Amino acid sequence: MTHKAGFVSIVGKPNAGKSTLMNSLVGEKMSIITPKAQTTRHRILGIVNEDDYQIVFSDTPGVIKPAYGLQESMMDAVDESLVDADIILLVTDINERYDEADVIEKLKNTLSPVAVVINKIDTSSQENVFAKIEFWKEQLNPKAVFAVSALHDHNVKSVMEFIIDYLPEHPPYYDKDTLTDRNERFFVSEMIREKIFKLYQKEIPYSTEVIITAFKEEDKITRISAEIIVERDSQKNILIGKGGEMLKKVGTYARKDMEEFLQRKIFLEMFVKVIPDWRNRKNYLKQFGYDS
Repeated sequence: MTHKAGFVSIVGKPNAGKSTLMNSLVGEKMSIITPKAQTTRHRILGIVNEDDYQIVFSDTPGVIKPAYGLQESMMDAVDESLVDADIILLVTDINERYDEADVIEKLKNTLSPVAVVINKIDTSSQENVFAKIEFWKEQLNPKAVFAVSALHDHNVKSVMEFIIDYLPEHPPYYDKDTLTDRNERFFVSEMIREKIFKLYQKEIPYSTEVIITAFKEEDKITRISAEIIVERDSQKNILIGKGGEMLKKVGTYARKDMEEFLQRKIFLEMFVKVIPDWRNRKNYLKQFGYDS
């Protein structure tokens, strides 16, 4: 029996629904999803295994013009994902204007098969969907254009069928029981970061990093310590809240997700630490896993 395996890169602008699509394709919650843009900072691999194929999905940060060091590192991750992709999915929101010519040029010049996934069609008219399909056929001449609602799992199966068709013959890249290249610590830190994105406004979520400093598995409980990094004392005060109320709320929600994910009792403690301008400091970006 022949075996297929390959890397599928999911690219697009912030908030186009890339993470929702990947979670739907993989069938596991790999990437954090919030209504705010730029929630995905790292390139995250989600792996689908069947007897005759293995698909390695790569969810990438949203394509933006970088304004500081962290964002430059995020865009490097996007470029890397295009280089080693066997298949590329460009995810675009049905309602967004797409005038990023540099992205279109990169995709025109790639040798990998490209499919355009027009997402969130449940928020638009049929007429607009047909117009966008024609627009993308003209702009990019992709192998396929799919109109989907990743949130409602509408037409995602067709995208999966396209991927399986175009997967190259290759032995598996990872053990067949592997779901992701990330460890439990990474997902636990993302659960805390997700709650920060959902509970705080303005610059707080974007100025925040979460580091797991201890992860101790005991007989009946896992003890986790986390440091939440911010850039200013004023951000630290907002994050903690009056009498520690806001931080307590983050911990309660995050612990619930962790217990569901790890299937065991969790003791979670969190501390807030100020590192001025960490998003522009190469040594910290490297330490936090953003810079090679």
